Amino acid sequence: MPLDPHHAALRDPVAAVLSSLLPGSGQALRGRIPQAAATFLVSAGLLGCTWLIGEAQGRGAAILFLMLLVLPWWAIQAYDAWLTAQSAEGGLRRTVAVIWARAHDVRYLGALFLLTALMDLYIIVANPDYSLTVFCTKPAGLLGALAKAQSPTLHTLIGYGFMRLRRWSLLLYMAYAAFGLLNGTANYACFGYGRVRTVFLVTLVAFTAYVFWRRRCFTEPKARYQGL
Repeated sequence: MPLDPHHAALRDPVAAVLSSLLPGSGQALRGRIPQAAATFLVSAGLLGCTWLIGEAQGRGAAILFLMLLVLPWWAIQAYDAWLTAQSAEGGLRRTVAVIWARAHDVRYLGALFLLTALMDLYIIVANPDYSLTVFCTKPAGLLGALAKAQSPTLHTLIGYGFMRLRRWSLLLYMAYAAFGLLNGTANYACFGYGRVRTVFLVTLVAFTAYVFWRRRCFTEPKARYQGL
């Protein structure tokens, strides 16, 4: 689907802010009532699913669902309000095409890595006795501190690189994913089934497959992916 070279004139920051606060409100502001209603209902449904998952599986599962589905949807509908609120051709299909063409999906993954880095840092500071399991062992002392420090450090570097579409971040992520897969598999063999370990391995494989699928975003000329 070709992109409108004049789409910048159709941007609406007010609509975007409204939709970021209340999904669908930016579309409603511009008279796109059916899409606004659908957007609001989908958002409410996803939030309801998040609550149900939290009640059934715990807070960790709810947070994972929130990060992988709810937040991307929230960002997409707000971006739709920003990008095409005044366009006769506006709609989620066109918005998703722009997101794909400008590699905003990869940048979102980068934002998730930065958020994860902050969460890792909080866990380390709030739980100084926490030990990271590395190949079935929990190193202590200096090695233990370095093992814990590598997580927020690598997540920050990968997150920044993904948001800037840097080629080195793809290589760094693939090395990180290979280490994580080997470490997770070893821990699985040593300690057996665990929900956290299982979810980590499944999401790691899925993330890595998606990043590898989108690897051209890191290797093609950056001019193709410029702009909002």
